[in-house]
Amino acid sequence: MTAAHCAMQVMALSGSARKGSYNTALLRACRELAPVGMAIDIYDYSDIPPYNEDVRLHGYPGPAVHFRETIRAADALLIASPEYNRSVPGMLKNAIDWASRRPEQPFHRKPIAIMGASNGALGAALANYHLRQIFVYMDARLLNGAEVMIGQAGSKFDEEGRLIDGPTRAFVADHLCRLADLVEEARARLNWQDAPSRHA
Repeated sequence: MTAAHCAMQVMALSGSARKGSYNTALLRACRELAPVGMAIDIYDYSDIPPYNEDVRLHGYPGPAVHFRETIRAADALLIASPEYNRSVPGMLKNAIDWASRRPEQPFHRKPIAIMGASNGALGAALANYHLRQIFVYMDARLLNGAEVMIGQAGSKFDEEGRLIDGPTRAFVADHLCRLADLVEEARARLNWQDAPSRHA
């Protein structure tokens, strides 16, 4: 991340509520490894109720309103999720469903980076791909290229939940720099769209 980059706020979501979650630990590591000017805030969305369209039609519950507003205000989202039954964990999918509903769903053109960690060999790959399918449908700006899929996570984190594997730390740090670049590209596009026409 160069000096030209402005401060950016990244909203981080863990797909696991487990106290010793590798994915939550990965987000904590991201806070350490983030480039200068990037602030990463891990958001607790556990109080969002199960999605019910009848409830939504009478007004969004307070936790869902706050969740949507926080997404909208963030410069980017960073999601680290395990894989449950070869897909996205229900708690995370439920929160996304609440946020994605009308009016003006906040994922539209939002820069998003997706990571995953698991004890399996594939590093939550299928959850990663399913999240990508979800956010492509909502026209988010996904960080493409090499993906952070940490397999055999028990060997990459210590007993305190610290990411200790050197190559993995370097790869995650590079991923975050690429997310910063994606945010800057989104800002530049927005500024160009908002600029008055030279021929006006």
